[in-house]
Amino acid sequence: MYGENARPNAQEPPELPPPGALLVDMSRGDRVGEFRGVAGPRWSLRPVGGGIEWEAEPRHVRPALLIGQLRARTARLNARSRGEVL
Repeated sequence: MYGENARPNAQEPPELPPPGALLVDMSRGDRVGEFRGVAGPRWSLRPVGGGIEWEAEPRHVRPALLIGQLRARTARLNARSRGEVL
C-alpha cells in the first residue's frame, strides 16, 4: 500500500553541475551563465563575460550546447580584449 507510488508526481532534484559549467537559463530567454553554486532552492549563475549573478530554478536550466558555449566564450574573450573583464 505504501511504497514506490506514495508520491508518483515527485521528481528527483537535478544533479548539480560542476562549478564553472556553462548552463542555459530558459526562463530568461536562453541566457548562458556559469554555474556558481546553490542559493537555497535555486542555482546561482553568472554571465560568462562577467557581471551580476542571478538565480534560476533548476527546472528551467539545461546544459549549454556546444554552439552556446562557443558564443559565450567568444563574448568573454571579446570583452576581455576591450578591457571590460579581467
